[in-house]
Amino acid sequence: MRIAIIGAGTVGTTLGGRFAAAGHDVVYGVRAPDGADRRSFAEAVEGAAVVINALPFGAVEEVFTGLDVGTAVVVDAANPLTPMSGDEERARTESGAERLARWSGSTRLVKAFNTTGAENMADPAYPAGPAAMFVAADDAEAKTVVLGLAAEIGFDAVDAGPLAAARDLEHLACVWIRNAIVLGQGRTFAFAVHRR
Repeated sequence: MRIAIIGAGTVGTTLGGRFAAAGHDVVYGVRAPDGADRRSFAEAVEGAAVVINALPFGAVEEVFTGLDVGTAVVVDAANPLTPMSGDEERARTESGAERLARWSGSTRLVKAFNTTGAENMADPAYPAGPAAMFVAADDAEAKTVVLGLAAEIGFDAVDAGPLAAARDLEHLACVWIRNAIVLGQGRTFAFAVHRR
């Protein structure tokens, strides 16, 4: 499967490396393409089955507005950690993923890969079982694709419901960030779902 990752920072390249190792054709969309696997945003999404947003949230609107993602599944791995354009009330009632759906024009938007750090994306295995990766979307087929990708790289892939649940997943990301960084637990802990 061809996967375009928009952004080549730590999260983007970690996910890209994992998906490439699993046999997928991975290309990165960046501002300064160098040929090879780093291309312009438009070139990267051309022909992609999956497009993953791994940009800092402040850059998302500019990059995705007018970007032709076609019928690709668009995955939002970003988190709006600061108020966007000063619109704090909307930030409380509309997730970053819902905004990305509007900016990109995609009806196949999925929220995933946002509730943990790159260290867990590189290795989601823990002694008690794999880290959970929550996946939210309105499009059932798109959600199935992303649940499969998450499982393929070792996560316990968990259906988190409709795209509106992205608001909850973005808040969960804040819990992970606070515990990992502010409270000093470090970046090698993850959320898990235990079942009986």
